[in-house]
Amino acid sequence: MAVSNINTIINNDIQKVWNIVLAVDKYNLWRSDLSKTEIINDKQFIGYATTFTVTVVEPYKRWEFDMDNSNMKGHWIGIFTDKGNETQIDFTENVIPKKWFMKPFVKTYLKKQQKQFVLDLKKALE
Repeated sequence: MAVSNINTIINNDIQKVWNIVLAVDKYNLWRSDLSKTEIINDKQFIGYATTFTVTVVEPYKRWEFDMDNSNMKGHWIGIFTDKGNETQIDFTENVIPKKWFMKPFVKTYLKKQQKQFVLDLKKALE
């Protein structure tokens, strides 16, 4: 299992950060690593051939989902903390690769993905 975490401050209020992160259907408008998402129902969506199943929603506080595709399965936890005009985000991914040869690369890949997500998020909120 690979675990990766990113914790940073976003210079925007929690409602704007929460709303953009949870607007999965609009990811293609601001995420540089994703061309489209497909909403299955109010608990599931697909992005980059990965099925995401939402497991926890605590508005403006916590969002969690399970992830599954042909290469990996795992769980994502997003914690949002109101800091007035700023928002602290703390995102953690636990991933289990399904292919043995991917194990050495998973953590590096997750770190890269998390960093890009935050960069894209900050740019979208400018």
